[in-house]
Amino acid sequence: MQIKVVRSVYTPTSTLGKMFINNEFFAFTLEDTDRNLKGECRKKQKSQTAIDSGTYPVVLSFSNNFQKYLPLLLNVPCFEGIRIHGGNTCQDSLGCILIGEHSNMQDKIWNCASKVSSLVALLKSVEKKEKIWIEIEKEAAIA
Repeated sequence: MQIKVVRSVYTPTSTLGKMFINNEFFAFTLEDTDRNLKGECRKKQKSQTAIDSGTYPVVLSFSNNFQKYLPLLLNVPCFEGIRIHGGNTCQDSLGCILIGEHSNMQDKIWNCASKVSSLVALLKSVEKKEKIWIEIEKEAAIA
């Protein structure tokens, strides 16, 4: 299964985008500021930095912090414990990827719980049959 996050809106405190699953729109995303780390961990500001663009394996695992199963991104340079979960502003993200049904495309998303539940159910249905990957990229500029 292929999950794709396309980042499109960058503010001083947040990064917004859209999540696609197998090329179909699934949810809006909200992350911390994209600091273009490119593997340079010294540029990272703890709990205030989006992960680097790239492709990462995803597994479902139990989150002690949230007390439920959530997607976990693996092998992310400079980061540990990056999950996909709900929240409304970048203050809720702590470096993770937030998803929601609606967004103001500036600094907020909402109706997150239903999207997180749907994503977890979808991943549970395929995790034993196929590998799950997430690709994070910047929106292509239109010439």
